[in-house]
Amino acid sequence: MGKIELPEFNYCPICGKPVRVVHCEGRHRPVCVSCGHIIYVNPYPAAALVVLDSKRVLLTLRKFEPHRGEWCLPGGFLEWGESPEEGAKRELLEETGIIAGTISIIGAYDSITGLRRHVLLLAYRVHDWQGELTAGDDAEEVCWFELGKTPPLAFPVHENILSAVVKAGSQI
Repeated sequence: MGKIELPEFNYCPICGKPVRVVHCEGRHRPVCVSCGHIIYVNPYPAAALVVLDSKRVLLTLRKFEPHRGEWCLPGGFLEWGESPEEGAKRELLEETGIIAGTISIIGAYDSITGLRRHVLLLAYRVHDWQGELTAGDDAEEVCWFELGKTPPLAFPVHENILSAVVKAGSQI
C-alpha cells in the first residue's frame, strides 16, 4: 500500500480544543491536547457493482470530480444506518435507474485515491435486476461495454474488480 497522509484535524470533536498528531497505540494518530480523545482515522466504506448482460458490463460516466468524464463501475459511499448491500443497491438505482434483485459479494478491496482518501470498497455482482437504464445522480451517462473492450476506468481498483470477474467466469 502506498503512503497516505492523515487527514488534517485541528480541533477535538469532543471538547473543541486543539489536537496534534502523536505516536499512540502503535501508530501516529490525532489526539486532543486537553481531554486526550483519540481520533481514529478509518477508511471510507463504499460499494461497487458489476452488472453483466451476457458478455457486456454496465459502466457509468462520472459527472463530477474526481475523474469527471471517465468511466467506472456504478457505486459509491455507504451512508449511516444502511447495510453494505442496501447501500450498493441504492447507489445502483441512483446512478443507473436499475433496481437490483439478488447480489453477491465479489470481494473487499483496499483503494487509496490521492494522498488523503482511503476507501474500503466492497464489490458486488448483480445477478438479476429490473428497470430501464437512466443516468442519474453523479452519472453523466450509463452504457454497456463488451468485457475485454472496456475503456480505461477512473479507478485502478475497478480494473482489479473487473479482472477478478473475468478470471472467475461464471463462478462469481
